[in-house]
Amino acid sequence: MTIAAEAVRPKPAKRSGPPAPKAVGRKGLGRFRLADLGSGLIVLYCLVPFYWMIVSALRKPSDQFATTLFPAPISFENMKAAFSARNGFGRALLNSLIVAGTTTVITLAIGITTAYVIARVQFRFKNVVLAVIIATSMFPGVTLLIPLLKLFVGLDWINTYQALIVPSLSFGLPLTVFNLTAFFKQLPAELEDAAQVDGCSQWQGFRSVILPLAMPGIFTSGIITFIAAWNEFIIALSLTNEKSMRTAPVITALFTGQYKFDQPFGTQMAAGVAVTVPLVIGALLFQRRIVDGLTAGALK
Repeated sequence: MTIAAEAVRPKPAKRSGPPAPKAVGRKGLGRFRLADLGSGLIVLYCLVPFYWMIVSALRKPSDQFATTLFPAPISFENMKAAFSARNGFGRALLNSLIVAGTTTVITLAIGITTAYVIARVQFRFKNVVLAVIIATSMFPGVTLLIPLLKLFVGLDWINTYQALIVPSLSFGLPLTVFNLTAFFKQLPAELEDAAQVDGCSQWQGFRSVILPLAMPGIFTSGIITFIAAWNEFIIALSLTNEKSMRTAPVITALFTGQYKFDQPFGTQMAAGVAVTVPLVIGALLFQRRIVDGLTAGALK
């Protein structure tokens, strides 16, 4: 009787719902803490110099070598000195904006069409062409400096905008072509076929269908190209010798004080804030789009 009762005894019902989370052991908790500690150190390593630059820019010139964590009192004398007519910093900012903006527009105009052709058109040695385009970005700017200087002297391009724009294309174009080629390959060709069935030409289908879908990759490539051209220093220093044609990073490094051996540390920090803060704000505002554009072009 007992055996029969045990045989017909119902099995306990299974509990519905998500499974209970596994307990994290001490080893796993220690790994999480080490990862958080490492991330915090990296963040501090990046933010502390930027914070110190802002603090130094807001000190009085007489306190430029103070070591306090906060400027007391807050002074804007360094900012006024940076933008004074003697330093020419305002003109340098305009030069940087012209060079970076023109470089970005040319890079996107050439890079988008080149990447689309490589991604969609079948021709021999396509992979070789893409490899050569990418390989051009592997040469450091310093190795190209002397040939570029000789070439631009012969073309009478010294102290011109084109002498600053053309070398910057060597970084932006390969990056844009590589990123957008992978992006365009992800988009199905059926989208263009459907557009042509609806009466669109190939150009209209590319402009109305493909370009809007590729905007994350285009936006990311444009932002990275603009930042690289904005921060360029060694080529801009070597190919310009007139103050009116120098860019913001170059003019900041060449600031001089009132006396021969006076180092205008506070003025340079103020100029650094004016150059860096817009880029930091832009990166923070558009960081999601930048990350989405990079990851979308990398996923297959």
